[in-house]
Amino acid sequence: MTGTGVEAGAQAARARALAVLRVRSRALAVALLPAAAAVILLAGGSTGHLVGPGWDAARWTVCVIAVLVLLAAAVVALVVARARPAVSPTVAVAESAAPDLYRMVRDLADRLDVPAPSAIALTPDCDSWLEDRTHPAHGPPPPRERDEIAGAAQHRLSRRTATAPVLVIGSPFLWWMRVGELRAVLAPVVAGTGPSAHPDIAAARRFVRGLDAAVAVAADRGRCPGVRLVCAGIGWAARVMLRACQAHAAEMERGVAAAAAERAQAVDYGLRIVAQEQVGLAYAGWDRLLTRVALPAWRMGRWPSRLDAGVVAALTELSRRDRLAEGFASRLGERPACDLLEEPGTIDEAASLLAARLFHGGPAESGPDWAPVGWQEYPDEVVDRKWRTDAARLHRVLDALGVRRTPDPSAPAPDGPTLARVLDHLAGTARRGAEATAAPEADGTETDAVVIDGAESDGAESALAVRLGAEVAREEAEATPQTPGASAAAAGQGPDAALWDDAALPLFPLQPPRTERELLADHVTAMVCCAAMDTVGAMPGLDWLDGPTLLVDGVRVADLTPRVLSLVEDGDAVPLRTWLVELGIRPEKPVRLG
Repeated sequence: MTGTGVEAGAQAARARALAVLRVRSRALAVALLPAAAAVILLAGGSTGHLVGPGWDAARWTVCVIAVLVLLAAAVVALVVARARPAVSPTVAVAESAAPDLYRMVRDLADRLDVPAPSAIALTPDCDSWLEDRTHPAHGPPPPRERDEIAGAAQHRLSRRTATAPVLVIGSPFLWWMRVGELRAVLAPVVAGTGPSAHPDIAAARRFVRGLDAAVAVAADRGRCPGVRLVCAGIGWAARVMLRACQAHAAEMERGVAAAAAERAQAVDYGLRIVAQEQVGLAYAGWDRLLTRVALPAWRMGRWPSRLDAGVVAALTELSRRDRLAEGFASRLGERPACDLLEEPGTIDEAASLLAARLFHGGPAESGPDWAPVGWQEYPDEVVDRKWRTDAARLHRVLDALGVRRTPDPSAPAPDGPTLARVLDHLAGTARRGAEATAAPEADGTETDAVVIDGAESDGAESALAVRLGAEVAREEAEATPQTPGASAAAAGQGPDAALWDDAALPLFPLQPPRTERELLADHVTAMVCCAAMDTVGAMPGLDWLDGPTLLVDGVRVADLTPRVLSLVEDGDAVPLRTWLVELGIRPEKPVRLG
C-alpha cells in the first residue's frame, strides 16, 4: 500500500467534505441575516441612535421578517434532520447467522487497519457497497430474548460500532465465488470504512442524505393544500442546497473511493484480478437467470426460491458450453463463500423473494397466487403451466375473432383446440394478404387497412397479434399484486421492508413490454410444445441459460424458434410442418389446455 496515494485521496475527500459543510454554513448565515439586522435596529433604538417613525416601522418590519425566516429555517432544518434517508432494500444477516462471514470481514478490516462494518446485509444483485444507516429511523430494534437471528452479541456489536456503515454484499457472489475471491473483492469496499469514520466526511454525508430525504418528503402530494404549500417551500430550499453541494459531494465520494482502492492494494492483489473476472461472469449468469428463468415463473405467480443456487448451475452450464469459461469450472472444487453462512438455504430464499419484489414487483409474502417453487418442480409447475395457459389464451382470441376450429368436418375432434387451426389461420392469412396485395395491381384500386381496437392492421395476422397483446395486458393488470403492509419474513433475515417504498415496485424492471409480434410468436411456440407433449410424449424442461425448453426423447429441442418466426413473420408454415412430420407430431389432434 502506498501511503502517499491513500493520504492524497483522503485529503481530497476531506476538502470536498468541508466544501459541502460550507454550503450548510452559508444557508445558516442567510437564515440569520434578517435576525442580525433586527438586533442592530433594536440596539439602535434602545441606545437612542435610531429613533423616529421611520426607524420604528423598519424595526417592526425587520423583526417580523426575521421571525418568519427563523421559523422557516427551523422547519427546513427539522425536516432535513428528521427525514428518513432512503435505504437500499436488503436481507439482513445477523452475526449468529453467519459467524464465519463476520469473522472474515473483521480480519480483513484489521489487515486494512480500518474500522469493521457494523453489520452485513445481502442484496439480490451483483454489487457490493457500504451504506450508512446511523439515522435514528434506521436503528435496529432491541433484541428479543432468545432471538436466534438478532442475538445479544450482535446487539453489543451494533452499540460498539454505531457509526460504522453496513456492508452490503451481492448474494450471487456468495454462491459463485470462493472464499478467497470474495475476500479479495470485498477488500476495496471494506477499506472505505476508514474515510467514512472521519467526522467531516460523515457530517457531509449526513447533510446530503438529509437534503435528499427532505426533497422526497416534499414531493409527497397526498396532503391538504396548506401542507402542500409548506412542503413546496421546503422542497425548494432543499433542492437549492442540494444543487449547491452536488458537485462537491460527487468529488468527495471519488476521493473516498480512490483512498479505499489504494489502501486495498496490498491485500490479495493478484487474487483480486482473477476475482474481478468472476464478478463479470457472475453478473452475466445472474442477468441471464433472471430474464430467462425467473421472469417466466414470476409472470405465472411463482417465485423460484433458490435463485442464488441457480446462478451456480447456470454458470456451470456456461462453462461446459463456452470454451472461454472452461477454466472457471476447476474452481468449483474450492470452498464456496456460501459456506460462511450457517443456513445458506434460508438466506437464499429470503434473497430470492426480495429479488422477485425488486425486479417484478411481487408481494412481500407467499400466498395462494404467489408461491415458491423449487428447481425440481419448475418444469411441471412453471413451464407446462405457462405453455398451456398461453395456448388457451391463443384459442380464446381465435374464438373472439371468429376463426373456425377446423375447416375439415371429418377431423378427429373438429371442435377441439388443435395446432392445425393455428397453422391454417396464419398460413391462410399470408395467402389472403398476397392476393389482396396483387388485386390492386390488376384493377388499379387500393384496399384499406383494417383497424381493430384502435390499432391499424393489414390483415387477420396483425389482428391476432393486437388482440393477444390486449388480452395479456388486461390479465397482467388484473393480476398486479397489491402491496400489503410491510412484514418481515424471518426475524432479522427479512428484507428491510419498512425502510423503502412499496409503491415504487418494481424498482428495476427486467425487460421492456413485449411487442405484439413477440407475444404471438410465444403463443404459437406454446401451442407447438403442447401438441408435442400430448402426441409424442415430449416433456417440459429447464435450460439454465435459455429458460423453458422442450425435451423430445430427453434431448433439448433447439431449432423450433426460427420455424415459428417463419410462420409468424412471413406466413410460411412449410418449415414448421416439416419439423412436425419429422418428430411425428400430429397437429390435427386436440391438446389439453391450462
